[in-house]
Amino acid sequence: MNDSRPVHASHAEQAPRTVGFIGIGIMGAPMASRLARAGHHVRAWNRTPDKMIPLQQAGVEAVDSPIAAAQGADVVIIMLSAGPVCDDILLGETGVISTMQPGSQLIVMSSIPVDTARHQAAIASRHGIGYLDAPVSGGERGAIEGTLAIMAGGEPTVFDSCQALLTNLGRPTHVGPAGSGQLAKLANQLIVANTIATVAEALLLVERGGADPAQVRMALMGGFADSTILKMHGQRMLEGDFAPGGAAKWQYKDTQTAMAEMTRLELDLPVSLQADALFGDMLSHGDGELDHSALIRELRRRNGMPVD
Repeated sequence: MNDSRPVHASHAEQAPRTVGFIGIGIMGAPMASRLARAGHHVRAWNRTPDKMIPLQQAGVEAVDSPIAAAQGADVVIIMLSAGPVCDDILLGETGVISTMQPGSQLIVMSSIPVDTARHQAAIASRHGIGYLDAPVSGGERGAIEGTLAIMAGGEPTVFDSCQALLTNLGRPTHVGPAGSGQLAKLANQLIVANTIATVAEALLLVERGGADPAQVRMALMGGFADSTILKMHGQRMLEGDFAPGGAAKWQYKDTQTAMAEMTRLELDLPVSLQADALFGDMLSHGDGELDHSALIRELRRRNGMPVD
């Protein structure tokens, strides 16, 4: 959140906008800070007021309700934990959507079910509000550095009007109509979950077989097995550093959502089913608050290997 790197305008100089930001957590706090540093007037709300103190020092205005954040805003950004929480804030006669001004834009950057995003988009449209579902990937570091992958679903004209703003947070890509951003995020989360599981298995294989796991990881980097997960999470696994950049409980939430979508689409995704089950077992053993790379602990349990 205190990253000192400059925030650059996208394409052309950006006109300052009033942004209501709802949800100041591990991801939302640095994102709101970056927008304020880019010259936008950011009004932010979080259920825990103490989390607003560092943001006020970064130029973000603290408000006492979601409605106060949204009223009169050009853009409202939602970065809450789950679909039901977003619906509670957005919908209904006293919800955020009903208080937003026609012609403004709503960007839901939370990871929520596809149908939830489509339902929110339909209600926003009835109020004359542009809607994007734009979940992100890149974790806390990506939020701090402004390098998030942003997968946006919605009308192309709405994406065009929000693209420069979103470029302060990372690399926005329009992937289709409303709900498509969530589909892209589910694809991302399946790749992440499956790859974490595979990297963990590979490290356990070489450890038990007698090779040096750290040196094997180094040997694999640059080849076809290389990945961001091998680089970053492989190192976390070797060091046992599982402070949450992306908590396992949220990874499991997303794989569960993906499994529901898989069923709805009548698909069979056996690798993803197994990864989802592994994360479920990890949570049942009390590791849900750890980083998702801590899945290696669950695999150690299965193989009778030391966990701590």
